[in-house]
Amino acid sequence: MSNVLLDAADMRRTLGRMAHEILEANQGGEELVVIGVLRRGWPLAKRLAFAMSQIEGVQVPCGKLSIGPYRDDRPQSETDESDIPFEVTGKRVVIVDEVIYTGRSTRAALEALFHFGRPSKVELAVLIDRGHRELPIQPNYCGRIVTTEKGETVVVKFNEYDGEDAVVLEPSPQGVTG
Repeated sequence: MSNVLLDAADMRRTLGRMAHEILEANQGGEELVVIGVLRRGWPLAKRLAFAMSQIEGVQVPCGKLSIGPYRDDRPQSETDESDIPFEVTGKRVVIVDEVIYTGRSTRAALEALFHFGRPSKVELAVLIDRGHRELPIQPNYCGRIVTTEKGETVVVKFNEYDGEDAVVLEPSPQGVTG
């Protein structure tokens, strides 16, 4: 049976808090850009950038980053759907992903990002930190830390893809445990 970790209202409040934390830590939105990891980090990044733009009164640019060609734990994808229509060199970049698990997606995102330029600073914002890290990577901003078993799955649903906003913890398939 699934366990709802965040409903739509929880997600909205959490993103608002994270937007304020990012702006406070960066002393505003100047020179700040947000880049979402495809696929589900992208809608999260758009929402964070929009919230920060509303709060700060300056546009916070938002791009999307394809990490498929940079994964070391999956078959490499030749498809690069990255779209970063602004300069990253010298900018403070916030990489956004919906869930951090082993840290391998973030490592791939860092490698992909540096093909676009040399940021002055890179930070990581995630909606859910479910633990089980394999690499020494920690988010700077986290919506919620959730204790999970290795076989469980955290599903982040977005209105854009799923018709609803929610974060759900799916149980391990029978017989599979961490």
